[in-house]
Amino acid sequence: MNFKFAHNNFNVLDLEKSLKFYHEALDFTEAHRLETPDFTLVYLSDGGRTPHELELTWLKDRKEPYNLGENEFHLALTVDDFAAAHARHKEMGCICYENTAMGIYFISDPDGYWIEILPEK
Repeated sequence: MNFKFAHNNFNVLDLEKSLKFYHEALDFTEAHRLETPDFTLVYLSDGGRTPHELELTWLKDRKEPYNLGENEFHLALTVDDFAAAHARHKEMGCICYENTAMGIYFISDPDGYWIEILPEK
């Protein structure tokens, strides 16, 4: 048996706002979607740099924000131009935590999910 990652899922309250954020912050684009009367699944791609996708689930009747608990989980991404990424995210106002000693920072999406940004090694 060989297991490999396919995707991670985040449930989102406002699908359009989330799609805009992921496109502007991380250059993610929609790879495919599944529409049903009750929910929509949108799979985001990093442009083929990896086969991994981020699945955004929008429950159409959901009105209240998701409880992320202590938000101890996150996605981690590497970037080839760390300084440019940091400048973009600072301008967007989405940096929620920085650890300069480790050379990393986190951004927060519209629903409060954290994404760790690491320099490519």
